[in-house]
Amino acid sequence: MDWVMGMQRAIDYVEAHITEELDYDEIARQSYSTAYHFQRMFGLLCGYTLGEYIRNRRLTLAGGELAAGDGKVIDTALKYGYDNPDSFARAFTRFHGITPSQARREGAKLNSFSRLSLKLSLEGGSVMEYRIEEKQELRLTGYKRRFTGVPHVTKEYDDQMEDFAVHTRVNQFLLQGMSADDSRAINYCVITNVSDDGYDFYIADQLLDWYHEHMAEDVALGADAARFEDIVIPAGTYAVFETERCEYPTMKNLELRQRIAAEWLPSSDYILADRPELVVIYWYRGEQRNERYIELWVPVEKKQ
Repeated sequence: MDWVMGMQRAIDYVEAHITEELDYDEIARQSYSTAYHFQRMFGLLCGYTLGEYIRNRRLTLAGGELAAGDGKVIDTALKYGYDNPDSFARAFTRFHGITPSQARREGAKLNSFSRLSLKLSLEGGSVMEYRIEEKQELRLTGYKRRFTGVPHVTKEYDDQMEDFAVHTRVNQFLLQGMSADDSRAINYCVITNVSDDGYDFYIADQLLDWYHEHMAEDVALGADAARFEDIVIPAGTYAVFETERCEYPTMKNLELRQRIAAEWLPSSDYILADRPELVVIYWYRGEQRNERYIELWVPVEKKQ
């Protein structure tokens, strides 16, 4: 269970250096993995980013110190990484619901974000089908929005995705009309540029070569061409997982992604690679609607 020990070592390191400037590469080294792998695994398993954890822990500790009357507000702000009392006051008020000055009053109510502690439990014991594939470079065309939070994990993702999908129908129809897939059954979602402040989420498709040639000249679509951009998925190794076949496989997507993070990755010889993640949706219509399914293309690389 090296991955459990590694995750706990990293969390312990964060707590021991909570008042210092934290280097994500150094945190990841405590977990025997890369910074990208650690941050993505942390988000998938916890439901919030590493940055959110650090910020909430600092504000929890700051609140406790102010309530105990230990130190001035400005000193507490500097201790927990805030350059000025105004930014500290805004963050403190969002988290606790009261200002730092009010926290010093007797009986003030504060919020507490508890320290993480991993506990070993027996899980798994079930079959997960997957395949390792070397994918060639893939060129897609689509449009994006910057999402906040952790991909495919929280209700925040569901709300952002629903809003994005509902209010961009015209873009979706245009992509379908230019698609290289005559059946219009295949759609792509791309997740890239994952960081503490969010990630880029694309709805995309694989277009006919003819459209690529003319869109570059702004002939085929005119001003509408500006809606879209090319996304190049670099060649590399992917672990490919499939949901079960059913009418609404989107309901199975979250469960599968959580199992990948909690069961497959920790026991495999792979870590997450810093490349785009793909969700390939096979959305058949008519009599085939019960055969719909989703593929998750998880970018991986061999452990060192």
